[in-house]
Amino acid sequence: MGIARILGFMLVVAGTVFLVMAYRATGSMSERALETFTGRYTERTQRDLAIGAAGVVGGVLLIAFGGGGKRRR
Repeated sequence: MGIARILGFMLVVAGTVFLVMAYRATGSMSERALETFTGRYTERTQRDLAIGAAGVVGGVLLIAFGGGGKRRR
């Protein structure tokens, strides 16, 4: 297993942690109240959701395509 795939697994785990934390934050009373009045979440929650999604997608891509092919000499 190459370093790219190991990094991919690490990105998937970190992205999942960010997504879970952001999802739990969306259920808080202050987030729900803000969303009710403004129609969107706070910038921090939006940022965490975006970072988590990007980490999971990037990790999956590294796992799928990272380290493939022949080695150059």
